[in-house]
Amino acid sequence: IPRSQCSDNCLPGFRKAAKTGTKTCCYDCVSCSDGEISHGTDSEICIRCPDMEWPNEQKEQCIPKIEEFLSYTNDVISVVLSSISVLFFLITLLVLGLFISYWDTPIVRANNRSLSFLLLVSIKLSFLSVFLFLGRPVDITCMLRIITFGITFSIAVSSLLAKTIMVCVAFKATKPGSSWRKWLGVKLSNSVILFCSSIQIIICMTWLAISPPFQELDIHTSPGTIIIQCNEGSAIGFYSVIGYMGLLAAVSFVLAFLARSLPDSFNEAKYITFSMLLFCSVWITMIPAYLSTKGKNTVCVEIFAILTSSAGLLACIFLPKCYVIFLLPERNTKSHMLGNKNQSFAHSSKFRRKKTLPTQHLKN
Repeated sequence: IPRSQCSDNCLPGFRKAAKTGTKTCCYDCVSCSDGEISHGTDSEICIRCPDMEWPNEQKEQCIPKIEEFLSYTNDVISVVLSSISVLFFLITLLVLGLFISYWDTPIVRANNRSLSFLLLVSIKLSFLSVFLFLGRPVDITCMLRIITFGITFSIAVSSLLAKTIMVCVAFKATKPGSSWRKWLGVKLSNSVILFCSSIQIIICMTWLAISPPFQELDIHTSPGTIIIQCNEGSAIGFYSVIGYMGLLAAVSFVLAFLARSLPDSFNEAKYITFSMLLFCSVWITMIPAYLSTKGKNTVCVEIFAILTSSAGLLACIFLPKCYVIFLLPERNTKSHMLGNKNQSFAHSSKFRRKKTLPTQHLKN
């Protein structure tokens, strides 16, 4: 018996669409739209897949969507970033061991050993905080990510701020009868670190109490993919943490810049100035990159900012001292330090006298 058929059968993944102006038995086969499937032959309609599923290539069945996050095993960039983090952690550990070995030498004792020790510990923790950003994010890691690096960086920058303040106070206290002498000692530096770090801790705890970060499943940005990422919860909380770190860095930069020429046995102000300039540049650049990326690209931006700023602090503050310890041991002596300090103080006094001459001349 001859068949009367003007159209081919529509395969799974297609649906029938009637041709206008022709017999009802004539139709076109139209592919199902994105996110839809058809099961059998000559389907009249396509069925949309559930939110957590996506059609296979033939559009004949729904399969689970691919989960996207910065995986330890499937992403080469994750291995690279974790390796860099471990490398810098070991370098920081080596520097810490070096400082402990040379604990009583002038180069280590200069500018407060305990502050240097605290700074190294906070830098170590910041390198380790990178691992909170790797792997599948869950609520607890989302909360710990920003909180951990926010507090550790605040302690690090507060230590640098305390170092700079101590240099300024020590210079003021050298004047006869100066009232600044009562501020000399570890109490001032400890108070600065405790006060500045406590503010960041209060900001973080308030953020966690009101609207903490949480795991978010983004099913709309990329078809066929579930982007597993952290939602900040409160944008105000996130930018308050970043903004406070920036404020501390800016204050440290200004004070260090003003104190860069003050006499001291080993004045770190110029190194602090450069480190804070680098720190601010990294995080200012990070903000637009953070806002313009999604998923694991956002995580890579955050990790890059943490690694770069931490490595910058380590290199700017401690590399000059390590250079003196290893390559210029003749400068790591008390006589050299005192001679350098006296020379700087004489230069500073001469500079002050030159500035006061015009005023004295006007009075005469």
